[in-house]
Amino acid sequence: MKMDHIRIRGARQHNLKNIDVDLPRNKLVVITGLSGSGKSTLAFDTLYAEGQRRYVESLSTYARQFLGRMDKPDVDTIEGLSPAIAIEQKTASHNPRSTVGTVTEIYDYLRLLYARVGTPHCPECDEPISAQSLDQIMAKLAELPDASRILILAPLITQQKGTHEKLFSRLKKDGFARVRINGEIHELEELPALAKTKKHTIAVVIDRLIIKEGIETRLADAIELGMKEGNGVVSVFLMDTEEEMLFSEKAACLHCGISFSELTPASFSFNSPQGACSTCDGLGNTTAFDTELIVPDPSLSLREGAVLPWAGRNSVFFSEFLESLTAHFGTDIYTPFEKLPEACQKAILHGTGKVQLPFHYDKNGRKTAYKKNVEGIIPNLQRRYMETDSPQMREEIQQYMTFQPCPACHGTRLNPFSRSVRVSGKTIAEFTALSVDDALIFNRSIHLGGSRSQIATPILKEIADRLGFLTNVGLGYLTLSRTATTLSGGESQRIRLATQVGSKLTGVLYVLDEPSIGLHQRDNLKLLATLIQMRDLGNSVLVVEHDEETIRAADFVVDMGPGAGVHGGEVVFAGTPKAMMSCGPSLTGQFLSGKRSIAVPTVRREARGFLKVVGASANNLQNITAAFPLGCFTCVTGVSGSGKSTLVLETLYKALARRFYRSRVVVGKHEHMEGLDLVDKVINIDQSPIGRTPRSNPGTYTGLFTHIRELFAQTQEARTRGYKPGRFSFNVKGGRCEACTGDGILKIEMHFLPDVYVACDVCQGQRYNRETLEVRYKGKTIAEVLDMTVNQALQFFENIPSIRNKLETLADVGLGYVRIGQSATTLSGGEAQRIKLSRELSKRGTGKTIYILDEPTTGLHLEDVARLLSVLDRLLESGNTIIVIEHNLDVIKYADHIIDIGPEGGSGGGQILAAGTPEELACVTDSHTGHFLKPLLGMAD
Repeated sequence: MKMDHIRIRGARQHNLKNIDVDLPRNKLVVITGLSGSGKSTLAFDTLYAEGQRRYVESLSTYARQFLGRMDKPDVDTIEGLSPAIAIEQKTASHNPRSTVGTVTEIYDYLRLLYARVGTPHCPECDEPISAQSLDQIMAKLAELPDASRILILAPLITQQKGTHEKLFSRLKKDGFARVRINGEIHELEELPALAKTKKHTIAVVIDRLIIKEGIETRLADAIELGMKEGNGVVSVFLMDTEEEMLFSEKAACLHCGISFSELTPASFSFNSPQGACSTCDGLGNTTAFDTELIVPDPSLSLREGAVLPWAGRNSVFFSEFLESLTAHFGTDIYTPFEKLPEACQKAILHGTGKVQLPFHYDKNGRKTAYKKNVEGIIPNLQRRYMETDSPQMREEIQQYMTFQPCPACHGTRLNPFSRSVRVSGKTIAEFTALSVDDALIFNRSIHLGGSRSQIATPILKEIADRLGFLTNVGLGYLTLSRTATTLSGGESQRIRLATQVGSKLTGVLYVLDEPSIGLHQRDNLKLLATLIQMRDLGNSVLVVEHDEETIRAADFVVDMGPGAGVHGGEVVFAGTPKAMMSCGPSLTGQFLSGKRSIAVPTVRREARGFLKVVGASANNLQNITAAFPLGCFTCVTGVSGSGKSTLVLETLYKALARRFYRSRVVVGKHEHMEGLDLVDKVINIDQSPIGRTPRSNPGTYTGLFTHIRELFAQTQEARTRGYKPGRFSFNVKGGRCEACTGDGILKIEMHFLPDVYVACDVCQGQRYNRETLEVRYKGKTIAEVLDMTVNQALQFFENIPSIRNKLETLADVGLGYVRIGQSATTLSGGEAQRIKLSRELSKRGTGKTIYILDEPTTGLHLEDVARLLSVLDRLLESGNTIIVIEHNLDVIKYADHIIDIGPEGGSGGGQILAAGTPEELACVTDSHTGHFLKPLLGMAD
């Protein structure tokens, strides 16, 4: 019997509470619910894991050992399951050679296109190069009008000095009668005297012909002889029009003598020696010393340590040298570096030849003038880097180096020959430098004639299809040459989504994790259309999502809850979106029906000053000036790729981090900043992991675990035994279980089966040895405390202020369900970000701090968003400033101030469309954000 549902019975993975649910096949199904309620566990850890496991088990034992193996999820039965493909939020590749073009396979088709129909050009003179057979040359000459008078010439000498008497003597012996010297025809018997010191260009006249019927054989013989004499090159001079046509049987430049080898797809691969730039080996960049890292703060003087590598050198001799050097240029060591004469700056950074230094203290203590070669800090670092064998020294010097575009290939990754082949006037490097939208327009404009058109048509169709898929998922602003490692999780996910649409598979279960992240509302409809297209191909599309539009567009919705963590794991509702709106227990249904909502603030905060970034022009920013109001909640909005992250993270944050913390980062290009005296600290609360090992957890990251260990060390039992706080750490010897070194689990490697993780049989997974676990606080061991959720611990430690305060901040940001000792590797990006936010909340603020958050609503339900906004309000109440990059309209409408960037992404963005309150933005007709914001503010069109 045909299965029309995926039937799940008895799912108990992680926090799922033995749930039963039926999901319709070949439909768009959305799983939603509070953060931590079990959505991802149901979608990825249960359905996808089982689908993948069944597929792998169907393969041979030999094949299985090369594939990722998955444990069987804790579920009784799953029926009607299709082969599963997960499209998660993770960086597409960690390989610096991967680009958007290679990941999507568009670059593979481009390589084929350029190898088959590309026209080579000389890298030196930029003239077209083509190899032509005798038949092709004859066909070209057959196009000439009848009675055309032509000369067939064989080029012999090009711009060479000499009298060339031996050449003329050979030509006479071979029976030739005429030559052309420097553009003039001469009889071989009556040659002019050639100046030995001047350059000459010489060609021998093979034949003189008039184009008419019956001349074909003689013409072919003349061309063939010309090719032989001219070493593969023949010239046809049109006597009537005085034009000249050059033909070559080799792919070589007739002017520069540069030869081309046969073009193949590998000729355009920067991963192949045939196509890669020899200077950077196809990476597109090289490491070089960066003056901004060497002199991070030019407002400092040499005495104050402006030149960072010299900052720790305090010897008398070195001080004398700097004093003497600056005196030579008419200044001193107390002058700010940026105000030193340009020649002095150049001498310090790059060195100079021998200069007359005004003074030097000799061994008798007398000042004497002397000459010295000034090496310069950059040549000095370069020499030491090349000469040293010390890894520590290399690592120290590398701090002053950054990746910069390769000077040979200018970042294109290809050698000169590969980047000089053109199709419709563009090289492959110029094609990949286009945004996806522009590349699609150019691809459609390519028109080739004859056989080249037949060859190119199927290739161009494949390229157009893939570019179209990328546009449909809202990635039209990306360039094909963009490195895959620079893509966000949402961008990487949508690239894989576009690739899957292109594969046109049917009968597959696709599982996606919040594909709308990082996507402007304008592009959301494109994404939904793509998901529906995948469904209509005959696939089951399962999406973990919080986006309201996606939920409303779904065929079927599963709402998980009712709470998070141990309070979740149940199916609150399963049915259509319309039916969910009338389901009382469903929080999602209440928000969709309007029974619950995030209110628009009645009053907007007034700025206590402004922090201005003047002349920002990094990436696609178009020399803009952005004013961020201090003491306010500012949202930076705009379509994907418009320049939000470049302005806030690459320019504003990095400039502040360099100023306050002397951070060695490259700041986005800008002229200057104003209002810095009104700020004393900047904190970027991003979604990077709080730790990369299982030993890291919320307790250790927030400092909570330190207070807990101190509390255990103060118990009577611990004091009697002489235990210190370190005894209760699982990271050091003493109190931890040495059988598992404090991990609590042991990894057992299996050959043909998944690696098995078993609880340590000595400590039973508790991480500590028996003696440590004998110490209890209020009847609980340290292991039992670590296993508590934040909410449970909040009740347990309610009378301990130092612990209670930190737990309250974790609960306030919606992480009451997280266990104190939960491994950092199991936390999502959104959870990690909120843990960082809670740590900042527990600190005593200065009131002059800027907090920067990049899409903090990632992974948050609308109820969690409301809680997050109340937490941000607490930071603002102390006078601090919050700057958020966000697409979520509920957050945008809640802001005091909005900076909207656009109007489009990529090269079409980088301008400030509007800056003001949400109400003011909603009135800007050019703003896509304002258009979607207007209904939420109750404003009529």
